[in-house]
Amino acid sequence: MTDSTQKLVQLAIEAAQTAYAPYSNFHVGTALLLDTGEIITGSNFENASYGMTLCAETVAIAKANSDGKLRAIREIAVAGGLAGHVGKAADPITPCGRCRQIIKEVADLTDIDIPVHCAHATGYETFRLS
Repeated sequence: MTDSTQKLVQLAIEAAQTAYAPYSNFHVGTALLLDTGEIITGSNFENASYGMTLCAETVAIAKANSDGKLRAIREIAVAGGLAGHVGKAADPITPCGRCRQIIKEVADLTDIDIPVHCAHATGYETFRLS
């Protein structure tokens, strides 16, 4: 574990605490590391119509895009779990298929195989879409 990656994972855990998840009670947070060192976070935002729910990864990436920083994304951290237990699951929480597609398209824009650090109880695992 590098200190910078652990910090990114910790910020994803903290972002999950701001989730709006009244239906599932499952909180997810994401932290994006930009090429400047800046970090952008996001959390899931549920809706009674689950299909309209915004995932944490989508929220953070949309924030980066609206700030003109989409091409600056270099690393992503994801953490999730039931409220009060974020980051404490035995297995890592990974992005859903929709979020993987969004991350893939960002990776294509940046021409970088973006690492995705997924938190679990004893740390994190790093995955790449490739």
